[in-house]
Amino acid sequence: MRVVEPKGVTVRKAMREDGTALLKAFKGVEPQSNDLLAIHRAMLTTRLMDARMMKLQRQGRVGFVGSSMGQEGAIHASAQAFGASDWIFSALREGGVTLQRGMSMNDYVAHMFGNAEDTAKGRQMPNHFQYKEGNFPSWSSVLGTQMPHAVGAAMAMQRRGEKNVVAAYTGDGATSTSGFHSAMNFAGVYKAPVVFLVIDNGWAISLPSAKQTAAKSYADKAVAYGMPGFNVDGMDVFAVFDAVEEARQRALAGKGPSLLNLRCYRQGGHSSSDDPTRYRNEEEVEYWAKRDPLARMENYLFKHDLLNDEELEQMNQSLTEQIKDAVDHAETVGAPPLESLVEDVFATPPHHLRRQVADALRIVAEKGDVDRLVGKFPL
Repeated sequence: MRVVEPKGVTVRKAMREDGTALLKAFKGVEPQSNDLLAIHRAMLTTRLMDARMMKLQRQGRVGFVGSSMGQEGAIHASAQAFGASDWIFSALREGGVTLQRGMSMNDYVAHMFGNAEDTAKGRQMPNHFQYKEGNFPSWSSVLGTQMPHAVGAAMAMQRRGEKNVVAAYTGDGATSTSGFHSAMNFAGVYKAPVVFLVIDNGWAISLPSAKQTAAKSYADKAVAYGMPGFNVDGMDVFAVFDAVEEARQRALAGKGPSLLNLRCYRQGGHSSSDDPTRYRNEEEVEYWAKRDPLARMENYLFKHDLLNDEELEQMNQSLTEQIKDAVDHAETVGAPPLESLVEDVFATPPHHLRRQVADALRIVAEKGDVDRLVGKFPL
């Protein structure tokens, strides 16, 4: 069995699977060589980082991982098309965009460990990134809740007269949530400067896309909310970059939101807690692995003399070493202090919270840490 394009669905493409241009002259907004190299580096970084984090999770050193393998083209080509002052509201698999927008490897890995250097102070599950300097808010595992937040931010920018756009990422499963509906409806009515990006990776955990909706594609959902919707080959960085740039310019011009359905494939499980062999077969995975977006991107760069084997090997080694150094450092850092639990919400923590922290510190001093007493909770 293999997943095929449903009949009657038009999908934007600009590049063949072997990395050659689909058209003799690309007529859209073609990314320049510096954009292409930035996209490739971000894709490769995410691929290597996810592989290392998954190994650490299997060793019990990291609690949870949501791999982006197979989706890196859709994620990083779309992110590259947004401006530095635009805002990114992510879902589970867009965490690598924080590195693309300037987050350090140490900060990224610190969050995966939830240690004292984690900017979320260990309060979030791993893979729930936040990066203030890159306009990248944290997200919740409750599906679709980031969508109304994204539209609210876009409407605030609109009212302030700011010339920025909001990227609202979500998976195909979240299109069935009330948050998706509310966000799309508000954005359409108020012409909010937001670009909705559905990463259609074939599966919402174990539910295939074909059973998520009776519509021919998720892009069709845009019609009900008064905005354009497009299906895009998410494995094709040219098509993704072009479609996002078009939607971004439309939003900046005050014409309102767009919905882009980026069709790709989730090569791994939904998360490190999932066993995809229970609901899909190896033939399907092999079919899509042959269409890997990273390999397609590298083929294009090789053909156009933007990258060679030696440079790619050096990049692999350099990134692998950087990731290793960040992991080695993270494992020397202790857990966040208990008192950080009540920081940030109040300028001065109220009496009952201060009392609870004091009680917790006393119990630790008397009986030792909880891990040693009852063991770690197995995520």
